[in-house]
Amino acid sequence: MMELMTFAGIALIKIVVVLIVVLTTVAFLTLAERKVLSWMQDRMGPMEVGPYGILQPLADGLKLFFKEDIIPAGANWALFSLAPILSLVPALIGFAVIPYGPNKEVELFGYTCKPFVITDINIGILYILAFASIGAYGVIIGGWASNNKYPLLGGLRAAAQVISYELNIGLAIIGVLILSGSLSMVKIAEAQAGGFWHWYIFGGLQVIGFVVYLISAVAETNRLPFDLAEAESELVAGWMTEYSGMRFAFFFMAEYTNMVLVSCVAAVLFFGGWQAPYPGTLLPENLAWIEGIFWFTVKVFFFLFMFFWLRATLPRLRYDQLMRFGWKVMLPLALANVVLTAIVVYLVRQ
Repeated sequence: MMELMTFAGIALIKIVVVLIVVLTTVAFLTLAERKVLSWMQDRMGPMEVGPYGILQPLADGLKLFFKEDIIPAGANWALFSLAPILSLVPALIGFAVIPYGPNKEVELFGYTCKPFVITDINIGILYILAFASIGAYGVIIGGWASNNKYPLLGGLRAAAQVISYELNIGLAIIGVLILSGSLSMVKIAEAQAGGFWHWYIFGGLQVIGFVVYLISAVAETNRLPFDLAEAESELVAGWMTEYSGMRFAFFFMAEYTNMVLVSCVAAVLFFGGWQAPYPGTLLPENLAWIEGIFWFTVKVFFFLFMFFWLRATLPRLRYDQLMRFGWKVMLPLALANVVLTAIVVYLVRQ
């Protein structure tokens, strides 16, 4: 019983630490995006709150917390309140199976544990996809429950978009699953040890799979140029039109949390996760975990930077272009990648 309580306590500590890190990252990603966009567009960006505007996320959070929370007349109160939670919580749950560093036991405070993996389940990637798809219901329900035609149109767009691009994401990662022979995120990362030429994007020739995953992940998170569900020029603010205060903040946090999650998944599946781009480690064996966390963080923030870069560069697609691109371009490419990977693996392993 004592060992079980100790295990549960360590697991709870890891969950709390990951939540703090993720939510802090989400808060400052809003500032990072505004700074990157201003740099790319030759302007200053936020500069008023704190040195160089570094406290802007805190000011935004306080503003939203104290802002009047309005529920429209005729809206479904229960579903209107549930939708933001249904968007944010599934995104946070996905971080439970991400390996942030080596899956090795380390002694902390007199206890032996694996501090960089909350849990390693043998269907880790399916777990993430399952909960990520639940998050789409928050958008759909929020649009319907608002009792307004603009949010309803945004919710319907989100439903069609999620169905289209979630399928592409699932097919894009099948090549990685064929190569690794496992659905465990930890085992997929460990299979790519030994240098960048063992990472699946290079050594596994998963360039097509990675491109399909990346484009579909941008569409899945409703980011430009695929943010048709909120299209300000057409639908005011899409499914979020009637939301204010902390309910709106939950939707906003869900978007950035999903960005972090899909970036973590991309780093693990295609770029070796916490594995360094060279064999072995530059640090002593007992400090190798620092190197692992460093490389994992670099890879994740590289993908997050790409989200900002795309927003600053590309115009929004029309809705018919979005759907045509998903079904007539991305889907055939993903299927072709699965077939080619299966053939190559079959021939090599004979």
